Amino acid sequence: MHAAYVFRVTFTLDTRTVTADPDTFETVVTRPAADPGTEGWLFFRDTCWHGEVSDEAYLRDRAEEWLSVPVSGVTFSELRTDEAYLDALRDAIADDPAFDESPREALHNHLGSSIRVTD
Repeated sequence: MHAAYVFRVTFTLDTRTVTADPDTFETVVTRPAADPGTEGWLFFRDTCWHGEVSDEAYLRDRAEEWLSVPVSGVTFSELRTDEAYLDALRDAIADDPAFDESPREALHNHLGSSIRVTD
């Protein structure tokens, strides 16, 4: 069972004492998804809404921690998952009383169409 959140992150080098050209870069950041029902599994609910980052400032701060560089922008690309993880995620949503919608609706509300199932 495997899954990861994929983001596009823009960062700028700290060039106080030197000049760099270019000094701004975009990279793809892949963050492993916690197993459904374990600590951190609600990351999708807490950070995404309709396939977009729901609080960019918060996620920029997290990306700065992940990359150790000043981040100027972050966008959500997809949840890349296998079928087993997606099934477990749906089951965990169905079992969690905090969700008042079906697992299908919850995933659509938070991730939109940004779920990619891989082998």
